[in-house]
Amino acid sequence: MFAEYDVIVVGAGHAGCEAAAAAATLGCRVLLATMNMGTIAQMSCNPAMGGVAKGQIVREIDALGGLSGIVTDKTAIQFRMLNRSKGPAMWSPRVQSDRWRFSEEWRLRLERIPNLDFWQEMVTGLVVKQGRVTGVYTSLGLEIPAKTVVLTNGTFLNGVIHIGEKTFGGGRAAERAATGLTEQLVQLGFEAGRMKTGTPPRVDGRSLDYARMEEQPGDERPEKFSYADETAPLSRQRSCHVTYTNHAVHEALKEGFDRSPMFNGRIQGLGPRYCPSVEDKINRFADRDRHQIFVEPEGWDTVEVYVNGFSTSLPEDVQQKAMRLIPGFENAKMFRPGYAIEYDFFQPTQLRHTLETKLVQGLYFAGQINGTTGYEEAGAQGLMAGINAALAVKEQGEFTLGRAEAYIGVLIDDLITKGTDEPYRMFTSRAEYRLLLRQDNADLRLTEKGYGIGLANQAAYDKMRIKRDGAAALEKLLAAQKIDPEEANPGLATAGSAEIRERTTLARLLTRPDLSLSQVLDLQPAFKAEVLAIYGPDAREQAEIMAKYRVYIEKEQTIAQRMEALEQLHIRPDFNFEGVGSLSNEAREKLGRVRPATLGQASRISGITPADVTALMVAVGR
Repeated sequence: MFAEYDVIVVGAGHAGCEAAAAAATLGCRVLLATMNMGTIAQMSCNPAMGGVAKGQIVREIDALGGLSGIVTDKTAIQFRMLNRSKGPAMWSPRVQSDRWRFSEEWRLRLERIPNLDFWQEMVTGLVVKQGRVTGVYTSLGLEIPAKTVVLTNGTFLNGVIHIGEKTFGGGRAAERAATGLTEQLVQLGFEAGRMKTGTPPRVDGRSLDYARMEEQPGDERPEKFSYADETAPLSRQRSCHVTYTNHAVHEALKEGFDRSPMFNGRIQGLGPRYCPSVEDKINRFADRDRHQIFVEPEGWDTVEVYVNGFSTSLPEDVQQKAMRLIPGFENAKMFRPGYAIEYDFFQPTQLRHTLETKLVQGLYFAGQINGTTGYEEAGAQGLMAGINAALAVKEQGEFTLGRAEAYIGVLIDDLITKGTDEPYRMFTSRAEYRLLLRQDNADLRLTEKGYGIGLANQAAYDKMRIKRDGAAALEKLLAAQKIDPEEANPGLATAGSAEIRERTTLARLLTRPDLSLSQVLDLQPAFKAEVLAIYGPDAREQAEIMAKYRVYIEKEQTIAQRMEALEQLHIRPDFNFEGVGSLSNEAREKLGRVRPATLGQASRISGITPADVTALMVAVGR
């Protein structure tokens, strides 16, 4: 019935969509298998993309040639750049999305890729021969052959949903769980575990009193995620709103603690540390009088509202009672209660940097199956798994990113080197080179790489070159353009900046934290007109950032280059760590389990000391 596919992607969430699109764009014959064609790329939790560090990941996906940024722009209802009060390394774009249009746009884009096929059915097993995956089995008993398989099962592997004392199987509300795969993978030698996540109630926006809440509008001059010209910033936006819990809300929630699956032991999986349920928050932070609630519209036209910050698995009657004590929610009508879900995952230390498993050749894992949480983290892994599956089929090597190249590189290295015991979420603090990994320069860092493997197109590459060359030229121009005190001081006084006493360059003035490029250019109107006529806003922004932070950026680049030396010291896959007598027992055990590919990766394994690294360096060299 089926001819052999180059790549089969199991699961059509964010990871699966990026994996399928990437592999097909690279010329492979791809099958995307999903249990429900109607929920492709569904936003299972909050209707938003981006945020702190997550926004950088979406920009990186777009720069490489992935589709998340374009889909997000086309279905956005609000844009905000977070952390504008901090330095540019912390700026993080975030979009409120139209949930239904987001899913629709993803499906339509996938359907326009000619060598991408779809199959709606549960995949229940893998065909594995002599340590290599050769296809999948389905619930109908079909065998579909493939050269590589990418598993992106999300929360569906043996998923169990909890609402109060009620428990039932499911991978998402109103959708059944996926069975069979976990058991087979464990038999093949994989280490499995259980995790937990949750979602809040959805309510009828017509029943809310927004006058009792704080309005949270989008940016006055919204930007966008994708570097592509096919998307544009929003011309109109929908506001979100903010309200707060209070003592009465907390007391009402506590009434249901005895029926909470979190507190009575029915939930065994570990939940996300940085996105706890509301009952977990009031239990762990008993000294807090209130917690923030973000009231987020689900789309342009729907009345459905997402109650961000009120994730819960308490009984539905407790949820309703407590929620109606929140200001603005006094008459709230619930569309559906919140719930918790437990699901299987596999320790990501069982993967290579390409996201191929170490135990089965040609098998790749991406998304929540690796213990991560978040659409953005899933999409990034799916993109990298899809790229590497395609390159493996075409026998064109592998594609990986380092920690100094992308947040995607940090994400994957953290996972495969350290593993995770709780849902992994990306933060800027996880990246030691975050000055290099800004949201504004993702295209400068990655588009050439994406273009080199055939994923990013010519238009993206040409646009990146114009920005890169323009920024470099403008920075040199600013360093050469001088200004006298009598010309500069009136404008500096107006801007609230100290006067100068001698002739200086505009680049030097720009290093002042209280001056922007626009204010510096205002000091010389004729020169400003020349700059605006030649250089676009992207090049101007890049030149300004480099002029202000070049010393710090170059220092970070130097540190990254030194660390890169360790990444060039490769360790053979069959290296005998037990044979290195000078290693500690802990080091031997952890190195043998993770089996790092380089000395740099070995040095980042928890519990590996500098002495262990030195001993290993000598052994590898010998």
